[in-house]
Amino acid sequence: MTDTTNTTNTAGAHSADALRPYESYVYAYPHKTAYRPLKDRPALRDAWAGEPTDALSLYLHLPFCEVRCGFCNLFTRIGAPDELTSRYLDALDRQATAVRDALAGTGDGGAGPVRFAAAAFGGGTPTFLDAGELDRLCDIAEKRMGADLRAVPLSVETSPATATADRLAVLADRGATRLSIGVQSFVDAEAKAAVRPQRRADVETALGRIRDARIPVLNIDLIYGIDGQTEESWRHSLDAALAWSPEELYLYPLYIRPLTGLGRLGAGGDAAWDAQRLRLYRQGRDHLLDRGYEQVSMRMFRRPGSASEGADDYACQTDGMIGLGCGARSYTSRLHYSFDYAVGTHEIRHIIDRYTATEDFSRAEVGHRIDEDEARRRHLLQSVLQARGMEVAGYRERFGGGPAEDFPAELDLFAALGWLDESAEPGLLRLSSEGLAHSDALGPALFSPAVRAAMAAYEQK
Repeated sequence: MTDTTNTTNTAGAHSADALRPYESYVYAYPHKTAYRPLKDRPALRDAWAGEPTDALSLYLHLPFCEVRCGFCNLFTRIGAPDELTSRYLDALDRQATAVRDALAGTGDGGAGPVRFAAAAFGGGTPTFLDAGELDRLCDIAEKRMGADLRAVPLSVETSPATATADRLAVLADRGATRLSIGVQSFVDAEAKAAVRPQRRADVETALGRIRDARIPVLNIDLIYGIDGQTEESWRHSLDAALAWSPEELYLYPLYIRPLTGLGRLGAGGDAAWDAQRLRLYRQGRDHLLDRGYEQVSMRMFRRPGSASEGADDYACQTDGMIGLGCGARSYTSRLHYSFDYAVGTHEIRHIIDRYTATEDFSRAEVGHRIDEDEARRRHLLQSVLQARGMEVAGYRERFGGGPAEDFPAELDLFAALGWLDESAEPGLLRLSSEGLAHSDALGPALFSPAVRAAMAAYEQK
């Protein structure tokens, strides 16, 4: 579960009354609803000219799922008829070749090497692909892009229905270090309420297969705020997940977005729902902390002694990310770019069809240019939403001034709300426990006026 951004929030208003605890999940800034067609369609070679390319992140996006959950607004479609996965992998191969050609000789003024420090397969559900197709996906990452998957952290998303032994064996053999499985709830009635057809018995079987595959890090995603969920049932899901001793756990608040299954059913939230989600968040946080887990961000918890085999929240927002696939983003220090974005099934299918028919991937088509102000906001967002906080000296070294000088109104508001940790050592900007709990209000409050306007003007499709 990844993209839950609310494109109609009012979080830019700098007043306590305007900030609800669940404005939007800021996992990437700016969100793709702020992207627009790039009129000059810059050549990738020009977009990457002078950029450091010796420690890039690589992300491959597969827009396929066996089912679509009621809360999901990811860029994905159900099923892949008429050999669509084969045609998609063909297009991914063409795109990888074009990107690698564009990167050749562009780094650090034209002399830098192209190396990857991390890789991830996401979606959708990458393990929707069969074992042979997963092998080909790894070949594209390695033979086309030059990523050494056995030498860098490789994170892969999966689902209970697709975590089969043959697929997992391929991933383990090709170097996967982290498997993230979306369970959401171990209570069958709650899964049904979230329009997620699954049985706990199948979930447990899939978790057993993942452990048998001996991939170093298991992450389990859970959701709180589902209709009918109680403190008792939430504790039940937490304990069921903990029984597998996962190296990581992500606790997500439920969001209901336009064009999703739950959105079409007329489900929605109010102050009482906000209060319920906050209550369940605190219960889940405290339960995991009591079990010795470390809180990495509002959502992410890590088991003590576990190695970090993938990027923490927001880490992919650092400059230098190559995204392949029609739902992936790429980041340079001056430009974020991707392809068109949609949530509705009909539009997603059209975008995928256009992608698979594309022959020339040498230019950026849709994106958002990053100026100095946006770079500051992005750096502050990706840093302060981590539980460890942000070293002010690093921010000052990069931008020439401090965050208090650049964002005085926002930081004053956060301090007044008790969201900043006053006990943090000098030179460290860190959120308090309550600040972390309100990450989904704090993050959007740092959006620029231009980004908020672009998101508000985005036409849902």
